[in-house]
Amino acid sequence: MRRLLRRYLPNPEHLQGKRWFRLLGQSLFQPALWHLNRRSAPAAAAIGVFCGLIPGPLQMLGAALLCLGFRANLPLALVSTLYTNPLTIVPLYLVAFRIGSWLTGTSGTFTAPPAFSFSEPMQQLDAWFAWLLSLGHPLIIGLPILACSLAALAYAALSLVWRLHVKIAWRQRKSRRQS
Repeated sequence: MRRLLRRYLPNPEHLQGKRWFRLLGQSLFQPALWHLNRRSAPAAAAIGVFCGLIPGPLQMLGAALLCLGFRANLPLALVSTLYTNPLTIVPLYLVAFRIGSWLTGTSGTFTAPPAFSFSEPMQQLDAWFAWLLSLGHPLIIGLPILACSLAALAYAALSLVWRLHVKIAWRQRKSRRQS
C-alpha cells in the first residue's frame, strides 16, 4: 500500500526546487510530513476529511497547518480534502444542516443554492455567502459535528485498511518461508 501511495504522491525533493515552495521555508519539508506510516496516514486522512468541509479555498491551507501540528502526512491530507467539490458540497451541507436542525430542535427549511454564473464571479460570491448565512445556526452546529464524524470514520477506515494490509503481507511472508 505504501508503494502505491508513493507512486502517486509528489516527493519533497522535487517540490523544493519550485519557487513557490522555497518561499515557505524548511518547515514544510520536515521528513515526518512526507513519511507514510501507520500513524501518519490515518491522521492525514482524518485531517483532510475534516478540513474538506471548511468553506472556500482555505481547505488545503487548513490541512497543511494541521499537518504541521500533528506531524501527519502532508500530501495525503491535501489530497483528502478533494472529496468536496461542486457536486458533493451541497449534499454534504444538506446533511450538516439536517444534523444541526435535529440537534437544535429547529425545523428550518433548506433552500436551494443560487445558480452559478461565470460572467459575474463577485456577485456570485456574495449570493453564495448570503445563502450560507440564511441557513443559520443549524448549519453552524451541524458542520463541525459532521466534520468530526467523517474525520473519525476516515481515521478508523484507513487504520483498518492499513492493519489488514499488514496482516495479509505477514501471512504471505510466513507462507513463503514455510514453502
